[in-house]
Amino acid sequence: MDKNWQNDPKLKDMDRSKLEMLQNLAEQGNGKSPSDMLPFLMSAAAQGKNSGLNFSPDEISAVLEVLKAGKSPEETAKIDRIVSLMRLIR
Repeated sequence: MDKNWQNDPKLKDMDRSKLEMLQNLAEQGNGKSPSDMLPFLMSAAAQGKNSGLNFSPDEISAVLEVLKAGKSPEETAKIDRIVSLMRLIR
């Protein structure tokens, strides 16, 4: 994944350590099947929380908005499904 997404103006106020963590997650999750993605994301969320790295609702919304930019409706729907599942599991 190209790191240029981190320079999106919507993310200008977000701590760089959070953006780097998200970049690392994207690289680690690349190529995972949809069935492997949810457990991977849940584990990553738990690790982030344990290390004190928390995202505000506004930060989460901004990241999702940036990730969806330029994606097909199918890809956007997939992102929305994963987010919905993560919210249900919490």
